[in-house]
Amino acid sequence: MKAQKRRLVHQCTCSQCQYHSYSGTAKQHRAINRVLATLDEPTRRRFAGLLAHQWGRGSVQHLHCITGLSRMTIRRGRGELARVQRLPVGRARQSGGGRKPVEKNSRGC
Repeated sequence: MKAQKRRLVHQCTCSQCQYHSYSGTAKQHRAINRVLATLDEPTRRRFAGLLAHQWGRGSVQHLHCITGLSRMTIRRGRGELARVQRLPVGRARQSGGGRKPVEKNSRGC
């Protein structure tokens, strides 16, 4: 079985967390980052999109500061929530994506 790479927990860069690291807001931001560290790529994107949708205007920039995800990733996650895509069980991506096998790429033999 393939060992999963452990993702580091992002440190929030918002001014609230910088000045008051033990405030309720800072605790909430740390909790969001701990959850994001456990998720795979598409689920992380959708979770950030869900938070952006719930928080409303200005939330994409705010989530960018909290999570370290790019603004385009958060917007993409918000868009994915609007349209439901079903993937086969156990898959994180659509089939056919990624690098082609080495046998197909190599010429000669």
